[in-house]
Amino acid sequence: MDITSLIIQLVSGAVGGNIGGAIFKNLSLGTTGNSIAGIIGGPLGAMLLSQLGLGGGADAGGLGGILAGVGGSGVGGVVLMLIVGFIKKAMAK
Repeated sequence: MDITSLIIQLVSGAVGGNIGGAIFKNLSLGTTGNSIAGIIGGPLGAMLLSQLGLGGGADAGGLGGILAGVGGSGVGGVVLMLIVGFIKKAMAK
């Protein structure tokens, strides 16, 4: 993994976390929380996608590889934000 793919994964994860927070308002962690969860979840989502052989991540090269990295990172950001949001909501009860 090079620095370019890592930056793509971090930014896409942060954007994905914030989009997830806007869609699932009851699980939102706020802008900062959504961004942090997305930044952590982005590379995890891209790594999982790569391990499953479904995209190759941003370091696969070409536009397709970049789009796969963006998609995997964005979804990873949303998923981790949702997991943290569910845990936070359950602990508040």
